Amino acid sequence: MRLASYEADGRATYGLVTDGGLVDLGRHLGGEFPTLRALIAGGGRDRAAALAGRAADHALDRVRLLPPIPDPEKILCIGVNYANRNEEYRDGAEAPRYPSLFMRTPDSLTGHGCPILRPPESEQLDYEGEIVMVVGRGGRRISEAEAEAHVFGLTIMNEGSVRDWLRHGKFNVTQGKNFFHSGAMGPWIATADSFPGFDDLTVTTRVNGERRQHDTTANLMFPFRFLISYLSTFMVLKPGDVIATGTPLGAGARFDPPRYLVPGDVVEVEVPGVGVLRNRVEDEA
Repeated sequence: MRLASYEADGRATYGLVTDGGLVDLGRHLGGEFPTLRALIAGGGRDRAAALAGRAADHALDRVRLLPPIPDPEKILCIGVNYANRNEEYRDGAEAPRYPSLFMRTPDSLTGHGCPILRPPESEQLDYEGEIVMVVGRGGRRISEAEAEAHVFGLTIMNEGSVRDWLRHGKFNVTQGKNFFHSGAMGPWIATADSFPGFDDLTVTTRVNGERRQHDTTANLMFPFRFLISYLSTFMVLKPGDVIATGTPLGAGARFDPPRYLVPGDVVEVEVPGVGVLRNRVEDEA
């Protein structure tokens, strides 16, 4: 099952993605579950699935897709999680014992089909394709054995980075990760039952049709179950929280010379079983 948040006729809503378009769950279930995040928190998945046979209320090409969870409490991002990307740094350091972590704000991301914005302060906007977990059942100190049962579904992120602003502070990357609409998330959530498991999923990033990144979650240093267990040790994970799980090697900064994004570039991030997140780059006005 695929679930999306979107705007139609000037109204924000959410819906079930079908072959015919979108069944407006905000219209049919909004009294009980006003947002997709509320549906996840309220255990409304089966209520949504029961409407799969209805005629579509909206055509996909007539709506503006939003990030699947437009209002998450937390957007948690894991850095340098693919083993060969850790080796890419060539700093001689041993593999890390624990994951790197930073956070993003909701308005640093836009939806599928919307422009990603290059800010006037920098010409070093970069792409990072990632698989994203959406938390379904919250909790604290979740064991690895139980962790995957807490995943509601998966979506995709282009975790855009403004590279020179990543180094403004000595110990953080927050500035370069949070420029307005510098990244994107979507196009929708594919529920966890769409996947036989999470240990061999692939993610591919293309820029103007050229493959730049490709890897499998079999190569993660910290797999999904570890991330959920680790993060829930020091924070309470809540339904609708978003966890971006890291990007493979091949980001633009790692080319010689670097290949940063420029206006007119089209970035596609594909995860089989979820879909393709596609965005064009524009300069921020």
